[in-house]
Amino acid sequence: MASSSLLPKTISPFLTNPPSLPSAHFTTKPSFFNPLADHHLPCPRKPSILPPYAKKKNPWIDIFDDGEDPDMEYGSLYVDGKQDEDTRPVDNPNNPYGFLKFPKGYNVEVAQLGLKIRGDVRRCCCMVSGGVYENLLFFPVIQMLKDRYPGILVDVLASDRGKQCYELNKNVRWANVYDPDGDPDPAIYTDMIGVMKNRYYDLILSTKLAGLGHASFMFMSSARDKVSYIYPNVNAAGAGLLLTKTFTPDSTNLSEGGYHMYHQMLDWLGRPIYNVPRQPVPPLRVSISRKLKEYVQAKYRAAGAEKG
Repeated sequence: MASSSLLPKTISPFLTNPPSLPSAHFTTKPSFFNPLADHHLPCPRKPSILPPYAKKKNPWIDIFDDGEDPDMEYGSLYVDGKQDEDTRPVDNPNNPYGFLKFPKGYNVEVAQLGLKIRGDVRRCCCMVSGGVYENLLFFPVIQMLKDRYPGILVDVLASDRGKQCYELNKNVRWANVYDPDGDPDPAIYTDMIGVMKNRYYDLILSTKLAGLGHASFMFMSSARDKVSYIYPNVNAAGAGLLLTKTFTPDSTNLSEGGYHMYHQMLDWLGRPIYNVPRQPVPPLRVSISRKLKEYVQAKYRAAGAEKG
């Protein structure tokens, strides 16, 4: 009581009243942080008015890309519909170089405008992961490419066992042995990158679950469009930055899907675009070439077997 009587009566006891200065933890922002505070008007959040077709292809590539404009008209120069098959240039018998049979004035290094504007595909590389089972079930994807892009040239990179399947597929131009699931030597790795760059692919499809490493391999091929499956977990971090289109499977084993293990890729390849209706999924077909038949018949005759 003695100590309290010594205090001046004009000063209130310590911490009995709230301080006159505002606290360090502001409940509302000061006026100089909020220029609209003087108007005292609520600022509701505007609802999104984006159309349903504005779906980003890959937000890592361009954050301002809202997808393709469905009302875009290409005019007479960029017509809708499927691409036209390239015409074969006329042979020039007077060419002193026997291996260059191009007429005068024909520049083979200039691509058509539709290749960039419409997204036409002239050369495609398919990297198929797995063995015989996975490569056989990839045949409908190759047939889809041939039906969707007339005149396309399809090449395949597969394991040594998977490469044998493409003796039964007439739609494949070249099949090279390169196991996407293995750990190749640096010399083989860099050599395959050089091979892919020299072939000037427009589209690369990969069924290997891509992480940052496999996505970098596809990115260094300098292809225009790079499409691949990615891991459904954290191992896919960074892969979308280097790929044009990605598919996320339900599990880390695509073979669990059975015959429809590549349904996501088939759905994307057959999508309706440029007034082209959705391409139906073709059935699984095999075709034996004439050269292979003649080779097998020669083996039968050499062994003394006859058809009967």
